[in-house]
Amino acid sequence: MIAKILPLALALTGLGAGVGAGIALRAAPEAHPSAGLPDAVTCGDTAPAAKPLAAKVDTHGNAETDDFVKLANQFVVPVISDGAIASMVVLALSLQVAPGSSDTVFSREPILRDRMLRVMLDHANAGGFSGAFTGTRRMDDLRRALIEAARPILGDVLNDVLITEIARQDI
Repeated sequence: MIAKILPLALALTGLGAGVGAGIALRAAPEAHPSAGLPDAVTCGDTAPAAKPLAAKVDTHGNAETDDFVKLANQFVVPVISDGAIASMVVLALSLQVAPGSSDTVFSREPILRDRMLRVMLDHANAGGFSGAFTGTRRMDDLRRALIEAARPILGDVLNDVLITEIARQDI
């Protein structure tokens, strides 16, 4: 009888210890990034529109005082070759904006994402994501085109577009 109960008791003890450790070590819940923003900002989507980064980085210019707004969703750009999808490029962007203007980015994110995606599709169709796509010149051309697309939407609030992640998956 003990031979049957002992393994069960050990399993339950281990399970209880694991659950207890998980509860004790979990991170504190963060406030929802869109808390306090109007519902129109999320456009019916339950995912947060954008998330301001708290850290201030002194890399160049006035980055010390600027706000950084990370666009919540990555951009996925197909690369077409010979009439078929040859690869997919995934980009994550952050915007360097004037202090206190994060709400402006939140409220204009849908049109901002649309214009930026158009630029990325044009860049892909021109061969910008082929070959050595992370070369300095190609990345500078893409960044400059993204700034030109975002400037009419955000105005002088926008200081820079930062490409924080980029990856290409060949198919």
